[in-house]
Amino acid sequence: MSNFVDSDYEVVHEKAKSFYEIYERKEELQHQTHYCPGCGHGNAHKLLAKAIDELGIQNRVVLISPVGCSVFAYNYFDVGNVQAAHGRAPAVGTAVKRSHPQSIVISYQGDGDLSAIGSAEILHAANRGENMTVIFVNNGIYSMTGGQAAPTTLLGQKSLTTPFGRSAANEGYPLRVSELLATLEAPVFIERVGLGDNKQIAQAARAIKKAVENQVKGLGFSLIEVLSPCPTIWKMSAVDAQRWVREVMEKTYPLGVVLDRTKQREPQTIVHHAPSLEEIPAILGIKHDDEPEIPIACNGRSDVDLHVRVAGFGGQGVLLLGEVVAEAGLDAGLEVSWLPSYGPEMRSGTSNCHVRVSKEPIDSPLVTVPNVLVAMNEPSLRKFDLSVKPGGWVIYNGVEFPEDCIRDDVNVIALNFTKAANELGDPRAANMVMLGVLLEISNALPQASIDAALRTLLKSTKWYELDEQALARGRELYRNSRKEVEA
Repeated sequence: MSNFVDSDYEVVHEKAKSFYEIYERKEELQHQTHYCPGCGHGNAHKLLAKAIDELGIQNRVVLISPVGCSVFAYNYFDVGNVQAAHGRAPAVGTAVKRSHPQSIVISYQGDGDLSAIGSAEILHAANRGENMTVIFVNNGIYSMTGGQAAPTTLLGQKSLTTPFGRSAANEGYPLRVSELLATLEAPVFIERVGLGDNKQIAQAARAIKKAVENQVKGLGFSLIEVLSPCPTIWKMSAVDAQRWVREVMEKTYPLGVVLDRTKQREPQTIVHHAPSLEEIPAILGIKHDDEPEIPIACNGRSDVDLHVRVAGFGGQGVLLLGEVVAEAGLDAGLEVSWLPSYGPEMRSGTSNCHVRVSKEPIDSPLVTVPNVLVAMNEPSLRKFDLSVKPGGWVIYNGVEFPEDCIRDDVNVIALNFTKAANELGDPRAANMVMLGVLLEISNALPQASIDAALRTLLKSTKWYELDEQALARGRELYRNSRKEVEA
């Protein structure tokens, strides 16, 4: 029987505290990651988590993981996590760092992500000297999508898209990201390391810690390029993949410090800060004395919740109609969103916009189930008619409503609004006539806010006066149509 007690043991190696205790991505395999056996991401994750633990910054870290094999990093790191679109991690990281300067922002990206679709983002983040850390995992291939050539694929290396091997004449030369970024004046530290054997892994650990520590000290932009094995896509054993890193990849991507300005750099001082809500009016040149009080009509309503879809051809004033609603909502002290959508043709092309106006915070600017559809032509009506919420309204610019579009569960008003606008002096004001109908139906926005929105958005007195007449005409047309229905 052993005479040892717990106090006789010293734990010299354990799972990093920056990792979750269990991984919940796979219910049946909560002790495992999703990475392939021999994949370098496991070691890279471990080295990063160790650096976070040793620097004592777990509660300050925000990890940005984009599309690629790193996409599930948020399942493993017990830190702040933000998922970014493909290649956009440096841009997202910039936003996080600038809005929360005390956070430690770490962008964790693969080579297909960073050096291809994300090349602009990494270049400009480095050129600005953003005080963030980038871990750049380079395995010379697009792994997650099955093995296409990446900008880092070696000359002669075969892939799905270079079946005869990469050719400099056809695909260009391998992109040396570290050397490219080292030509810039702003970055403070760039080093290339490998995961080809234990010695390389030990050096990678030191480099990653230094890159993160640079950010803690406020020194600026640091990037660690990690040459990583990919046994599955390379079609090698784990041992052979590590050997390939050492004996083949290193010839194109030599290991070592590429740039080190840490001794010359002074900690950055935060010159700008994110403005508070109270500061924004002054920044925009709005004087508090000039701000109108929230109209009583809106203050007294708790049910303002417009989900409006405006659709038509480019040139019909679709986007302006939505802008007026959104701008008026802002003037009335309501929550608003306005999201345009139009084809590349613009004039005569399809155009529509999503508008939300609510007393409550808006969860999404998308309007997939509108309670008001403003259809300025028949193609738009046919495209969006079935999406209207039961009990909602369809305002259609047409002499009569197509029979095959009629629904029993929605309210419809179909009139030749273009003709009504032409009678006022210009058929282009049809959008404002239809807006007048919408305003009369919803009763959600006071006229004073509509007037203020038009003054903001229209630069011509002529158009302001015409649009005011068009709004009034729209309100009148709606009231007349209701009288006819009641009669």
